Amino acid sequence: MPIKALNQFPQGFLWGCSTAAHQVEGQNVNDWWRWEQTPGHIYQNQQVGRACDWWAGRYAEDFDRAAEMHNNAHRLSIEWSRIEPEPNRWDDSALDHYRQMLTALRERGITPMVTLHHFTNPLWVADHNGWAWDELPTHFERFVRKVVGALGDLCSLWCTLNEPSVYLFQGFSTATWPPGLRNRRALNQATVNMLRGHAAAYHAIKELQPGAQVGLATHHTGFVPGVPSFINWAAVQIAEQFGNRTILQAIDRGIVPLIGARSVPVPQLKGALDWIGLQYYQEFSVGFNTLNPGSLFIGMRKPPNADGGPKRWGGLNPEAIFKHIQWMATTFKKPIYITESGVPDPTDKVRPGYLIKTVRAMWKAVNFNFPVRGYFVWSLLDNFEWSEGYDPLYSFGLYKTNFETQERTPRQSAYLYGEICAQNGLSVQTVTRYAPELVRPSSGSVLGLLPPLLAGGSLRSASCARMLSRMRLIWPLSRRPSPSAGAVGTGSIFSDSSMAINASNALWLPPLPLPSPLPPVITSLGTTSTPDFSMAVLKRSMTACNTWN
Repeated sequence: MPIKALNQFPQGFLWGCSTAAHQVEGQNVNDWWRWEQTPGHIYQNQQVGRACDWWAGRYAEDFDRAAEMHNNAHRLSIEWSRIEPEPNRWDDSALDHYRQMLTALRERGITPMVTLHHFTNPLWVADHNGWAWDELPTHFERFVRKVVGALGDLCSLWCTLNEPSVYLFQGFSTATWPPGLRNRRALNQATVNMLRGHAAAYHAIKELQPGAQVGLATHHTGFVPGVPSFINWAAVQIAEQFGNRTILQAIDRGIVPLIGARSVPVPQLKGALDWIGLQYYQEFSVGFNTLNPGSLFIGMRKPPNADGGPKRWGGLNPEAIFKHIQWMATTFKKPIYITESGVPDPTDKVRPGYLIKTVRAMWKAVNFNFPVRGYFVWSLLDNFEWSEGYDPLYSFGLYKTNFETQERTPRQSAYLYGEICAQNGLSVQTVTRYAPELVRPSSGSVLGLLPPLLAGGSLRSASCARMLSRMRLIWPLSRRPSPSAGAVGTGSIFSDSSMAINASNALWLPPLPLPSPLPPVITSLGTTSTPDFSMAVLKRSMTACNTWN
């Protein structure tokens, strides 16, 4: 009986889900609560109400669900408006409630990652237009010190801000989120203040808890050029810079670039980052549009012929998360957590394949020796999706939520994710069960892809590695080039040596990009003493050993 093939992740890899306080707790009174009172701001004029009823205690049963899925981590946020409802007035009972929540996670063997600002502000902050208020970084630091002082013994993995670029764009450019401004000056003020706030929070946490790991979560969108592409490549570069890269580059350099204004130096910001959170969902075709001054004259639409989400949602290209990981890893050389990734899919027809392809792309990144440390699905359960409210088309949960009865129903994706977490990897059998369209039958060779030399039954992954190494088709395990050479690093490429490749089925996914440049041993293939092996055969062989595809 053949032993299943497994895309194995490193020991200690974090598997979990992400949630946010306002979206799951219910009964919050903050700037989003105020925003919801105005008709037209939220889908069907809905209000958050009870949400998923976590503040009333239902978090415990949902943490049980996470534990049943073999999650070993969970990302959640602290609601500032509960802790400090008025300036310098603290609610210790709210801190106690969060302490109970973190304790409940620990009791279930789940490591908490705590986000300190996930889009929402207290009303007294909203009265000053949120992060456009120059005094807010000082207030935020005070809040952070209070929270870390009270909860630091239960958490050492902190996320200061969630998706600053999204907050800034929606709140100060398109006016679709609070504070609802279209004002470039306020946008620039808020940009500088958010990064000042991050720097202040980072240094405060490191002072209070020197061993803590502190990062922030950044939103990355895929961009491809619209027609004509030779013109719209410039639009892609602008969108990449201001949509994906500015925040992290500012932290790296200690200088905040602004739109239509001089850059602002923030010395305490430079290097204030222990890890990076990557949040990736969708891809857009972009081009210049003179009717969009608030978006730097950039227009976006779903790429033609692409699978996509509902309404304004973009195209679905989960494999593209690899290139975002690659850019982060090679540019900043910091540990990376995928702090959010998911798809709106109430029928759960798309999510299994999306999840599998995302995990496969992450595994590929790990094997390029890119420092991916964990993965958090958005989300554990359906919740209040900001301006989309409770629109059923925007159901992201592994569990379906009935918001009237508070009943939870597991989707198939919950079982799929549970298997991935339990295996600390992705097996052919798991893919066959939940997304059989991604598995194709063999044509007689091992995985249907290996040349005849390697055909005939199950091959252990380590044996496959050694054989290809002897044929000079891959680097020997002890002589792999460094990631700086654009090739595979020193991390394990193949599944654990106790695993074997299944001879009857091949896990098929669209090819991921080869590193550039290729390792010297590959680029010099023309001089090899094995003339029967062309580059195409090489790539097929590596695909069969779960190396490149």
